[in-house]
Amino acid sequence: MKSYLAAAIQMTSTPWLDKNLAEAEELIDLAVHQGAELVSLPENFPFMGEEAEKLAQAETIAQKTEKFLKTIAQRFQITLLAGGFPVPTTDGKVYNTAVLIDANGQELARYQKVHLFDVNLPDGNTYQESNTVMAGSVLPPVYRSPVLGNLGLSVCYDVRFPELYRHLSLLGAEVLFVPAAFTAYTGKDHWEVLLKARAIENTCYVIAPAQTGCHYGRRNTHGHAMILDPWGAVLADAGDKPGVAIAEIDPVRLEQVRRQMPSLKHRVFS
Repeated sequence: MKSYLAAAIQMTSTPWLDKNLAEAEELIDLAVHQGAELVSLPENFPFMGEEAEKLAQAETIAQKTEKFLKTIAQRFQITLLAGGFPVPTTDGKVYNTAVLIDANGQELARYQKVHLFDVNLPDGNTYQESNTVMAGSVLPPVYRSPVLGNLGLSVCYDVRFPELYRHLSLLGAEVLFVPAAFTAYTGKDHWEVLLKARAIENTCYVIAPAQTGCHYGRRNTHGHAMILDPWGAVLADAGDKPGVAIAEIDPVRLEQVRRQMPSLKHRVFS
């Protein structure tokens, strides 16, 4: 593992696939020109609209998105994390799928989100992700990159389930992805706190690309795409507008924190 720059992209995605992919490309270009070698896109980056519309377009969204990811990764010679997009299942629903692609356009890892956001919030908004999404049945993988470190995948609501990240940690994760479309209501109180907790308890870097703003006139997301170090310090924060958070992933810092706070070695229960 070497020292390198990583980018967490922040978008305000819409119901228009081509528009979203064009915006993603612009922000990836911005990140690469600032030196990023590992770039991550938020949950729902290619489409954020009505659920029925998502299901109707799922095949097109999946096909165009996967082609886009491979093309862009090759063009910019980066490793690219697609934080979550719909991939059709055989029963009429979709998997909320995260994919890691290398600079040759080859898929390195794939994860189907296991924790679905079925929540009635105090602000009156109700979310039923399971109406259209099938939960994955397999814990997320860790991809072992000799250059970028051991990269662990997750998606959004997963961040509330620490056992998933301890699983990644036990697999050797050094960098945790948490791509999200976090609600504005919960995000103001919980987003940064949860990211810090996952970083601290696993002594890992956390890269958290995010959605921000108002989507299709109905859904508001929190923003604040972030990169945190293994001590829980926020290294970069994209604020509440579309943009890019960029920070250094440093193996020396990782080793230093793990030496000073060797909590992973002190576990009593597995």
